[in-house]
Amino acid sequence: MDKLNKYREIIKTIIKEYAQDDYRRNGVERELIFDTEHDHYQIVNVGWEKEHRVYGCVLHIDIKQGKIWLQYNGTEIEFAEELVKLGVPKQDIVIGFHSEFMRKFTEYAVG
Repeated sequence: MDKLNKYREIIKTIIKEYAQDDYRRNGVERELIFDTEHDHYQIVNVGWEKEHRVYGCVLHIDIKQGKIWLQYNGTEIEFAEELVKLGVPKQDIVIGFHSEFMRKFTEYAVG
């Protein structure tokens, strides 16, 4: 399996495992979005809670130029560490929600 397809499968696995959590909110669905053509992967909460609209991204991961970009993480899980555990080298992980200036202080890729 080539690197791109390996990364796609790893990301889908992580998202599916996280989504199996005991997420329970009446009227709110947790959607898993896998755009394998453009390499965008998300978990989004969508629905209504009483009279309040609920819509929001929980997790957003992209693959860009051979690297996995963590674009948004609204959870308490360190998904970069989870990616490393599944065999992704740190130099192929970009913490995209940090500025480029801040990324150089992490153990992950700058961009």
